[in-house]
Amino acid sequence: MSILENITSAVQQIQQADAIFITAGAGIGVDSGLPDFRGNEGFWNAYPPIAKLGISFVEMANPYWFQNNPKLAWAFYGHRLNLYRRTTPHSGFSKLLDFAQKKPGGYFVFTSNVDGQFQKAGFNEDYIEECHGSINHFQCSVPCSDQIWDASNISVKVDEEKFAAIAPLPKCIKCDAVARPNILLFGDWSWISDRSGAQSNSLHQWLNSILINKQKLVIIEIGAGEAVPTVRMKSESIAAHYNATLIRINPRDFNVPAGHISIKANAAEGINAIFENL
Repeated sequence: MSILENITSAVQQIQQADAIFITAGAGIGVDSGLPDFRGNEGFWNAYPPIAKLGISFVEMANPYWFQNNPKLAWAFYGHRLNLYRRTTPHSGFSKLLDFAQKKPGGYFVFTSNVDGQFQKAGFNEDYIEECHGSINHFQCSVPCSDQIWDASNISVKVDEEKFAAIAPLPKCIKCDAVARPNILLFGDWSWISDRSGAQSNSLHQWLNSILINKQKLVIIEIGAGEAVPTVRMKSESIAAHYNATLIRINPRDFNVPAGHISIKANAAEGINAIFENL
């Protein structure tokens, strides 16, 4: 099928749906100006000082640095925190929200992104699962307890030339050790999953209500690649278990299982193409 035929099919499925499950990977933020760290080259282009150190994204996104070089760890995560706070979500977010919240069964968002862009775009916090955590919430790096706290009033300053965070670094609110974002890192045994776990429970309750009310569900997946397939697996699993149509918007990894809809496009382009016809 052609792109136009796929868009027409997507429009029909969304119109007929009673509820929308939105799943998203890093690709949804690219059109807002956010990096997606696709491969080491993409990561190093975004962070030249780390390229000089020869540290890959997998190596950098590790709790090791908060214990052994917290100024470097917070240079990276502080820079990302500041970037996300400055970023305005592209128009595709609002188009998704405007339509999804009118559905009788509403919507739920499942995302591997930690940037809080869905909340910033106006999506209800109660209907979002951030499966890898959130940079807008902190925890102890030790950790000394299971406490997670909102970091919206905490600022992190970064010396961009030295690529080192400037003291004072964020501290644990209980034991005064170095704090870290409540994000699932690689090789991470200290991530506190309570917040994401509660979000997951909310998602299951919402999906159960869809079943109980015999509502038709459609899945719109945006910018979820194959490198870390968490979001794609979730989309396909829910599609199979809830007899839902999956609409996958992706410029590269756009293949879908038989019977589902593929739209080869960037996030904003694909969303706009669909919702301009609704």
